[in-house]
Amino acid sequence: MMKVLLLTLALLVSSLVSAQVIVYKYEQFNADSVRRELDKRPYFSLNKDNYLIVGTTLGERPTSSNSDAKFQLSISQRLTKTVLPFDTYLFIMYTQKAFWNVFQKSMPMRDLNFNPGIGLMRPIIYKNKYIGKGSLILEHESNGKDSLASRSWNKVTLAVAVLMHKNVEMQFKTCIPIIDSDNNRDILRYNGIGQLATSFMTDNRKFNAAVILNKRKGWDFNFNTTLEVGYKFNPRDNQYIFLQYYNGYGEGLLEYKQFQSKLRIGFVIKPQDFSFY
Repeated sequence: MMKVLLLTLALLVSSLVSAQVIVYKYEQFNADSVRRELDKRPYFSLNKDNYLIVGTTLGERPTSSNSDAKFQLSISQRLTKTVLPFDTYLFIMYTQKAFWNVFQKSMPMRDLNFNPGIGLMRPIIYKNKYIGKGSLILEHESNGKDSLASRSWNKVTLAVAVLMHKNVEMQFKTCIPIIDSDNNRDILRYNGIGQLATSFMTDNRKFNAAVILNKRKGWDFNFNTTLEVGYKFNPRDNQYIFLQYYNGYGEGLLEYKQFQSKLRIGFVIKPQDFSFY
């Protein structure tokens, strides 16, 4: 466990040093200049949000069994510049999500989810402005366990994030699932294959709010819903006080069939621009 914590701290510190909020830096350039500026960015960066939050189940009296900590580490490494066909670049990414029973004796890790992938990313440039990015990723997700506790699947994911307004970002994600585990062949009923998200940020960049909807399998109006709110005291930082509410199934792989209604609070470090949820 100590190794996990040390790795967590090292990655968060490294990410904090390299991250900046510079989405709007390129408005004065033409499209080629924007691509050149994007190519100058560090090859190593954050991929999704990196956070550590603690909370409990809503509607129940908090106990050591229904309260926990949740953290996520997500990084990416760009392997090329935007010189591949269609101005794409190749990258690898890795995300690890953990559910940690910090209020129980010996503080065991209840569930660890590992999510490596490789894909192509293309910046979206409109009227000589960098307004978003699209990606096509081959990814694997599993919990590293065997026997009846084993959970795993592969997927080909298409994701697009676009700045609709200087304060509003929209995201869409869908995937072609490749399910290879005997223990979670019904995972699409709970995790789904489509996601729609929108986020809002104030002009001073201090306040951020997001709604993430993950459509479960079927024609019913059934979504896993995530609501997030973040506030930072210094607009030049990328660290936020962070509140997250999760309602639905599939929050973690081990207990993907169990309904969760969790409210947690902590802090988050966000990528320098468009983070995929």
